[in-house]
Amino acid sequence: MKYIYTSIFCTLLFLFNFNLSAQVGDENKLNIIVIGAHPDDADNKFGGTAALFAEMGHRVKFVSVTNGDAGHQSMGGGHLAKIRRKEAHEAAKRLGIAEYTVLDNHDGELLPTLNVRHQLIRQIRDWDADIVLSPRPADYHPDHRYTGILVQDAAYLVIVPNVTPDTPPLEKNPVFLYLEDHFQKPYPFQPDITVDITNTYDKKIAGLDAHESQMYEWLPWTGGKLDEVPKNKEDRKKFLHKNWGGNITQEERQDLIKWYGKEHAGNVKYAESFEVCEYGKQPSDEEIKQLFPMLDQK
Repeated sequence: MKYIYTSIFCTLLFLFNFNLSAQVGDENKLNIIVIGAHPDDADNKFGGTAALFAEMGHRVKFVSVTNGDAGHQSMGGGHLAKIRRKEAHEAAKRLGIAEYTVLDNHDGELLPTLNVRHQLIRQIRDWDADIVLSPRPADYHPDHRYTGILVQDAAYLVIVPNVTPDTPPLEKNPVFLYLEDHFQKPYPFQPDITVDITNTYDKKIAGLDAHESQMYEWLPWTGGKLDEVPKNKEDRKKFLHKNWGGNITQEERQDLIKWYGKEHAGNVKYAESFEVCEYGKQPSDEEIKQLFPMLDQK
C-alpha cells in the first residue's frame, strides 16, 4: 500500500509540475499574424517560419483579405471561394498553425477602404499580435499592394481606442514586418530578419500542396506551365520544390551569418526573410531575438 500511495503522489506531483510548466509556457507564447491578399499568399512567404513557430508552441494565424474568388482560369465566384477556403484550412492543419481566416472581400477588387481597414484592425487586435506581417505596398498585383497599404494604415491605429471602438485596442504596438519580394522600385526589399527553414521546408511544401487550385492549376496556367504539372502526388511535390524552392541571396546569407553564425549559415538550404516596417514598434536586435527565438541559437 505504501508503494501505491508513493506512486500516486509522484503522479500528482508530475501532473502539477506539467500544468505549471504549461502555464508558464502560455505566458511566454508569441502571437503572430500574417496578412496576405489571397488564400495562399501567407503560406508562400511565411510557411516555413510559421511551421517553426508552431513547433515551438507559439500561436500563428494566417489571414487572407480576399476570398480568392477570381483566381482560376475556368471557375470563379462563390464556388471557387468555397474551394479556396477549404484549401486554406487544410494548409493550416499541415503547417500546424492555430488559425486561417479568409475574409469575404472579392478577389481582384480590393481597395484600401475604411471598411477593410476596420476588418484588419479587428483581426490584429483580436489576435493580440506581437508580430504582424504583410506584403510591401509595391507589387504587380493591386490586391497585394492594397493589402500592404491597409496594414500600414492599421499599424498605428491598432492602439487608438476611438478607432474601431467595438474591439479593445492593443496595449502595445506590435512589430510590423514586410514579407519578401523581388521588386526593385522604389527600393529593393531589405532582409532585416532571415530565418533558417531547412527543417520545416517539407512542411511548407505540404502546405502549398494543399492549395491545389493554385499550385497545380491557376499559377501554372498564368505562367504557361500547365502542361508541366505532374499527375502523381509525389511528383507534384517535386514540382513545387523546383518552382517554389527559392534562392538565398547574398544579402540573406549575410543576414543568416548575423543571426546564426557563419558555420550554421553555411549549411542553410532554405530560408525566409522579412523587413522591418517603419510604422510599428522599432525592435532592437535583442528584441528581435525575443520575437524570433529560433534566431538565438549561436
